Amino acid sequence: MSREMNRRGLAGAAMVALALGTVLPVQAGTVADRQRSTVRASFTAGDLAAARPEGLPASVRLPGDDPAAFRTFLDGAAMASREPWLALSGGGENGAFAAGLLKGWTRAGNRPDFGVVTGVSTGALIAPFAFVGASQDAALEKAYTETSAADVFEFGGGQESLTDTWPLKRGIERSVTPALLEAVAAEHRKGRRLLVVTTELDSLRPTLWDMGAIAATGGPAALKLFREVMLASAAIPGIFPPVMIESTGPGGKRFQEMHADGGATAPFFVAPGRMLLEPLAGAPAGEDHLPAPAVYVVVNTSQAPDFQVAQRSMLSILGRSLSAMIKAQTTGAIAVTKAFAARTGTVLHVATIDQRFPQVSQAPFEQGYMRALFAHGERLGKAGTAFDWSPDALTTSATGRSASNAP
Repeated sequence: MSREMNRRGLAGAAMVALALGTVLPVQAGTVADRQRSTVRASFTAGDLAAARPEGLPASVRLPGDDPAAFRTFLDGAAMASREPWLALSGGGENGAFAAGLLKGWTRAGNRPDFGVVTGVSTGALIAPFAFVGASQDAALEKAYTETSAADVFEFGGGQESLTDTWPLKRGIERSVTPALLEAVAAEHRKGRRLLVVTTELDSLRPTLWDMGAIAATGGPAALKLFREVMLASAAIPGIFPPVMIESTGPGGKRFQEMHADGGATAPFFVAPGRMLLEPLAGAPAGEDHLPAPAVYVVVNTSQAPDFQVAQRSMLSILGRSLSAMIKAQTTGAIAVTKAFAARTGTVLHVATIDQRFPQVSQAPFEQGYMRALFAHGERLGKAGTAFDWSPDALTTSATGRSASNAP
């Protein structure tokens, strides 16, 4: 199995699920018991736009492609302009890199209390713990060094997907406790903000979930939604089942929204795409800038070339094509974000899994690989060399000068 297949979360999962799902039996009779009706109540785009999650206010989320809504959201976040931001990307088991980096950063003694933390896919599973702070480092280490494929999915998902993620759902239920929600709510009340991205498949739009506002609402409905959003953000379309979120529309109309992997619309989130691409038309000077004193982006994938002779088979062609697509999407997102930072004067630091980590995984969620990647991220975080590294830095660091200016 190539390094690319394992470092590209979506492509790797697709290949494994397609290749193995056709030959492995469904595990002892549990999937059939969890099948749900796939018939959905009808609703309109207007119903969806006006809906609120059941039991919570509509304000706990906002469209992720609306610069004006994002600007309004930031106006209520006092710490967004005082502390750096952290954006955590998707990448499946490669989230071990970010988990290790955060622990190393804690050990270095200069890890910020981020004003805004955003998470997509595996980054969404890390984000609440990163948001609460260093007290959750051990929980992240456990999650990304002791997890196996059996803790994430089971083959035989049914009509919606090739696999079932009931093991991941149960893991989220164990780790996302009322105590964690209270800790998130406490940080939210200080003016910090935690955002998780999902893709709403009916509208094909990203949704930003204000996880701190959900936590601050409290109660069983908030805990349920918090967990559902995390699971949805990591729900690889077609491979993992989408998450159906109960909503109430105009006139009390009830229906289910279909949410899936936030990585379907962006590999990581710093700001809405239109805001990143060009100055907002008619906006006052400075209004298209982020208030962040600095932005740290942790990309849990590799952007390096990966050679593998593709076979003349559907699975090989599909897997390599998906790998190319995701690599291009992530490379493009990094480039656009860097261009935005240059245009607006935003201080930006980017960390990726680069050639300093040559190890290759032999299977999805292979613990040896994840432990090595966690340790690699921890070393870089502690040394302060995780961000803004390039191959040229090898020469620079050999002279004794710093290979990075961050963290």
